[in-house]
Amino acid sequence: MAQHLPYFDPRTLSKLEGLTLHTRGTVEGAVTGAHRSPFHGFAAEFAEHREYAPGDDLRYVDWKVYGRSDRVFVKQFEEETNFACHLLLDASESMTYRSEAAPLSKLEFSKHIAAAISYIVVKQQDAVGLMAFDREVSQAVRPGSQPAHWKQISHVLETTVSANSNLKSEISNFKSQISDSLFAGIAERLTHRGVVILLSDLFADADSLLLGLKRLRHQKHDVRVWQIVDPAEEDFPFDDPTLFHGLEGWADLPVEPRLLRAAYQREFEAHRESLRRKCRDLSMEFQTMRTDMPVEIAVKKCLAVG
Repeated sequence: MAQHLPYFDPRTLSKLEGLTLHTRGTVEGAVTGAHRSPFHGFAAEFAEHREYAPGDDLRYVDWKVYGRSDRVFVKQFEEETNFACHLLLDASESMTYRSEAAPLSKLEFSKHIAAAISYIVVKQQDAVGLMAFDREVSQAVRPGSQPAHWKQISHVLETTVSANSNLKSEISNFKSQISDSLFAGIAERLTHRGVVILLSDLFADADSLLLGLKRLRHQKHDVRVWQIVDPAEEDFPFDDPTLFHGLEGWADLPVEPRLLRAAYQREFEAHRESLRRKCRDLSMEFQTMRTDMPVEIAVKKCLAVG
C-alpha cells in the first residue's frame, strides 16, 4: 500500500493473510467460490472476464482464453455483483471509554477491527462497506471491492468521533441508544443481502436492540453481533472509593466498588447472556471482543466461529 493509511497497519495485516470471511447460506451477488449467488448465470449478459479464484464454478471458465494465454479466467455476468459485507460502527460516547488496562478505547479498537475485516474482504475479491452511527448514521462508504476502496474507509475511520461528547454540557439528559428507528434507516440503505457486522458495546436496551436487528434478519442478511468491551467493564477491578464519570448524559456517581462488584458483574453478565440467547434464537452470531486483545487474535477468533 503506497499511501499511509493509519488503520491499515502492515504489521497487523500481515498476520491476517489466509483468513476468509465466509457467509452462512446463500447471499445475493456473490461471485467468488465461498459465496454462491442465487442469480449466478441466470438470464445474464456477459460483461467481462476476471481471474479464476479457488471454488469458482468451472462451468464459467473460458477455455478459449485458457488455450490462448495458458491462464484461467471465468466469465462474469451483468447480474453478478460482489458479495457485500456491511460494517456498522457504533460511535456513541460510551465507546470512547478506555481503562488503564486497555491500549485502545472501544471506539479505536473497533476501528482497527473494521479495517482488518475490510482488508480481508477486499483481498478475497468481495465488497465491503462501512456505516458509522450514533443517534443516526453519520458517515457511510458504499460497498466496494477494489484496493483503492481502503482509502475511503480509512478516511471515515480517521474522521469518526463521538458526536455527543460535545453535547453533554448542553443536553444533560441526552442518551444515545441503538434504536429500532436507527436500524430502520440502516436497513433502507442495504439493498443487497450480505453479511452485516455490528461493532458496539451494546450498552442499550436489549429489547430495542433486538427489534432493530430483526429488521436486518428479515432482509435475509447474515448478521454478526460483535460486542466490544473494555476489560474493566467485564472485570470491575476497582477497590478504592471511585467517582465514575457519566457518559451520554448520565450524571457522575461516587461509588464504593467493593460493595457493588458482585451485583454489577451479575447484571453485566445477565445483559450479555440475554443478548446472546436472543441472537441465537434469531440465527445471528454473537461474539465478545475485549480491547486488551491483539486485533489479529480478536479477528481470528470471530472468523473461526463465523
